[in-house]
Amino acid sequence: MDSAEFHAAVYHVVRQIPYQRVTSYGHIAKLIGMPSYSRHVGQALKFLSPDVEPPVPWQRVISSAGMISSRGPGTDDAQRQRDALEAEGVEVVVGRTGESRVDLATWGWFPAPGTIDIGLPVAPTGVSGATDGDGADA
Repeated sequence: MDSAEFHAAVYHVVRQIPYQRVTSYGHIAKLIGMPSYSRHVGQALKFLSPDVEPPVPWQRVISSAGMISSRGPGTDDAQRQRDALEAEGVEVVVGRTGESRVDLATWGWFPAPGTIDIGLPVAPTGVSGATDGDGADA
């Protein structure tokens, strides 16, 4: 999967996260068959254009610990994400160290890999050029 396909798959899956639900960067990576690429999922969402159609509900993707990730000093993206989730009715609480946190047991969306359309054609196993997810031929 090249970079453009990866980004397209991330956006396609994120669009399927139901209203008032959240999932993790790592779970999106698992769903698209790239389980060790959670940071890349974050990067794909970071560079998402606000004008993309149909919209991608980026605010519904958080850390595997349920925290809204800071986007670095001088940015308000964590607050924007919190505000967007609260506008959907998702409860965001302040943790012990001041971080914004969502209860994944209540608000989480974690479908099994292989049960979600990732927006890319899947080559049958054993067909030349098919890979098993690590870049090696199947």
